[in-house]
Amino acid sequence: MFYLYLLPTLTLLIVALFLSPLRSKVWVALATAVTLALAAIVPAIGVLTSGKSLVLMEFMSPIFGQESLSIDPLSAIFLLIIGVAGVATVLYSKGYLEQYLKKKSSAHISLHYTSLVVLILSMMLVVISSGGFSFLFAWELMTIASFLLILFDAERAEVLRAAVAYLIMMHIGFIFLVAGFATIYANTSTGAFSDLAICFSNGKTIPIFILFLLGFGMKAGLFPMHVWLPEAHPAAPSHVSAIMSGVMIKTGVYGIMRVMWYIADSTELHTIGLIILSVGIITGLWGVILAAVQNDAKRLLAYSSIENVGVIFIGLGIATLGQASGNHLVATIALCGALLHTVNHSLFKSLLFFGAGNIYSQMHTTLLDKFGGVAKHMPVTAILFFIATLAICALPPLNGFVGEFLIYLGMLDSVRDNVNTIYAASGLLALALIGGIAVLAFSKLYSTIFLGSPRDHHVAESQEVDNIRIAAMAIPATGIILIGLFPQFAIRIVEGVAQQFTPYTEPVVSQYLTPTLTKLSLTAWLLIIIIALIYIIKSRAQRSRTIAQGPTWGCGFTSPNIRMQYTGESFAEGLESIATSFTQNTIEGRTVGKSEIFPSTHNYNIRHKDKIDRLFAEWWVELLHIINKRVMSLRTGKINIYIAYALIFLVVIFVVSLFNLI
Repeated sequence: MFYLYLLPTLTLLIVALFLSPLRSKVWVALATAVTLALAAIVPAIGVLTSGKSLVLMEFMSPIFGQESLSIDPLSAIFLLIIGVAGVATVLYSKGYLEQYLKKKSSAHISLHYTSLVVLILSMMLVVISSGGFSFLFAWELMTIASFLLILFDAERAEVLRAAVAYLIMMHIGFIFLVAGFATIYANTSTGAFSDLAICFSNGKTIPIFILFLLGFGMKAGLFPMHVWLPEAHPAAPSHVSAIMSGVMIKTGVYGIMRVMWYIADSTELHTIGLIILSVGIITGLWGVILAAVQNDAKRLLAYSSIENVGVIFIGLGIATLGQASGNHLVATIALCGALLHTVNHSLFKSLLFFGAGNIYSQMHTTLLDKFGGVAKHMPVTAILFFIATLAICALPPLNGFVGEFLIYLGMLDSVRDNVNTIYAASGLLALALIGGIAVLAFSKLYSTIFLGSPRDHHVAESQEVDNIRIAAMAIPATGIILIGLFPQFAIRIVEGVAQQFTPYTEPVVSQYLTPTLTKLSLTAWLLIIIIALIYIIKSRAQRSRTIAQGPTWGCGFTSPNIRMQYTGESFAEGLESIATSFTQNTIEGRTVGKSEIFPSTHNYNIRHKDKIDRLFAEWWVELLHIINKRVMSLRTGKINIYIAYALIFLVVIFVVSLFNLI
């Protein structure tokens, strides 16, 4: 019955988008996205408020037997993320794709919007499916839709390569998921997540968890399965990067959380906690170090997504270890931090990719060294990007600080209680390093793009984007500010989800943290009031004065120029000595020679590429090259050779038939 509803719905959507006028396609897609968001968010809020699960539909699947679509608190929190991000993404696409309407065919735009809406729908189906065939169907639908979205500029070779690499790696992960569900089915005769408890009770916890960790970790971008992410996000349009990085990779986080829910044995839970914490630390550090050395804005943001997935898994690891040791307060606090950081990352990463899309649409590049002084020409974009930058650096009074604060608090409480002290201390050290390098990476990103003087004439000719894109950016920006200013309400929501994992039935975390959260909220408001008062005093003082504008003071040098500004490469030069062993560098142009006292104009650019990419992503390129070479060698152009191929084929068929092999 589920498929009888789904397939006609998809057919109607495709027909509506392909038949609508070119400039109306976005409104059809937006109306569909808003409808899906409302249909998901309204029941999700009801579930989060009541704490009770809601069964939407039960049906028989073709393979795994009885399945259902239902919303529980974990599903509900992810439905909120998907619904809000989906609406913002489609709305943003209106302005971003305006420049492509004359370049791309109507069918191309229709396919893009169809894929975008299907991606939103499939992600919702992923988080409400009970497992088995319906889950795998939705997961594959999500993969195909995102693959088509990455292919928007398929005429570019690097886009095609990134899309194919993504598709191959996602299907490798899909194989692990199929194996995981098949194992459940073999032990219980159904493939539902809820039957994991039976499998785990039979002593098969670690092998089954590893299968799901590999399958879901591929989508989440865990090390070393992350290599598709820095290639796919720069290749895709910015609004697609926003929803893929901000939301889609979180379906991998959702899947691992869903599997963890059913592990009861404390010894196995401890082992799994160590695995998750270790993977989180490595992923977070690898992602942030590689992010800091990038000279392309979208590649930097992509590696930052890997870093933030690592932060989420550090929180999950501490929560799992706390639960295994019986320290349920630590488990609840750390899990609340991981859940809240999942929500927070969807907001500030979407906003950052929207901002990157704004500057790309004006300057047609995302190379950092092509910018400079953009804030003077795009002030609203600069302000919104600055809000997201502060948030992703976990600085108060914004949402990123609250999520990481809870993870820190869980680890500090674990050290205080002398439970898993070494592991908690390792997590503390890793998270502190990640946070410090993240500040370096995003200081570099923001200052190189928005501050200083223009390095290219395109910057001087740029202007602020349309109001629709600004409105789309305001959606995540509002969430960033509200969670930062009212953290107690956000924590109360995620604690209701965390209670599924811990034995608490009452909101102990929000009560335990009430004094601290109140002080955080008051401090945030005080900071805003102080900034507002300073701005008012400054504005009044300037009313009666003549304001003169001039160049930035050159420290006594009489002829400063734009070439004296820090570039993206020079900003992170100190860190590159550490990152050299992690990257393979591609250099374009040449450096200034030591003998050049008055150097001429130079073009110099370094691309820092992940060394893991060669091991995990480039193998298929070589394989296809070898296969193509072998196949092409068979094309001799001689008719007698082709007749020989046909005879050999007939002989093979005869022999195989003779031995009843077919």
